[in-house]
Amino acid sequence: MTGDVQIRPQAFDDRYRLYIDESGDHVYRMMATASHQYLCLLGCWFQNPDYLNFHEALEQVKKAHFAHHPDRPVVFHREDMINARREFKSLQDPAMRATVDENLLSVIENARFTAVAVVIDKYELWRKLGDAAPHPYSLGLVYLLQRYVGFLNHVGRRGDVMAEARGATEDRLLGSEFSRLHTQGGQYLPAHAIQAALTSNSLKLRQKSANISGLQLADMLGHPVKQWVLRKKGYSTAPMPRFAERLMEVVEPKLNRNLYQNRVDGYGYVVYPKK
Repeated sequence: MTGDVQIRPQAFDDRYRLYIDESGDHVYRMMATASHQYLCLLGCWFQNPDYLNFHEALEQVKKAHFAHHPDRPVVFHREDMINARREFKSLQDPAMRATVDENLLSVIENARFTAVAVVIDKYELWRKLGDAAPHPYSLGLVYLLQRYVGFLNHVGRRGDVMAEARGATEDRLLGSEFSRLHTQGGQYLPAHAIQAALTSNSLKLRQKSANISGLQLADMLGHPVKQWVLRKKGYSTAPMPRFAERLMEVVEPKLNRNLYQNRVDGYGYVVYPKK
């Protein structure tokens, strides 16, 4: 396997990065309420040149509409934008919101990336396994890596993984789980496949304030993609806001697919456990 790694292209332009953020919480509590029942891990991966183009386009939206400065960058955060608070108070103006929405949709539509959503039904998982239920975030990470590593090994490239920092304890546990998977492998994810595909056995963790465009994209997509998946699987009938519907029209073609059958279910989105 070492030889396989060495013959893969190593240049910057050939490498990929997976960006991960979550929608929902990762603890087993209040699971009977819809807002706490499901955790979604949203991952999107870019090849480096495509990512640089996306980053520049997203920065242009910030410069055009907000007080964006390199020393105090505007960081897109879905909840703050929806509620028009903090640096996004200008979005209280419907005309301003409409313009920003159109710009964001255009940037996301033109970006070249692949997305995967892993939705963990915590209530069902706890009902079946009780105290033996695995950590939802760790379980979601395994499913994301299955698809990302599978893609990298299929195209003969390598990459790494970055997630948003969530707190000292959570970050330590998640970092340990990532390193364990890299060393030992996981379900349907042998260690040699991970080591061939990933450039590091360490998960990169960054604060929201670091202005990482890929993490901001994952944050903006996490909730609407989760709601779309739940509706698709018949787990929810809750209506989606118009902007979320339009966002999914742009994002749905970018969901990971089976390379031969063009299937999205099980590739671009996963719901676990199955009912």
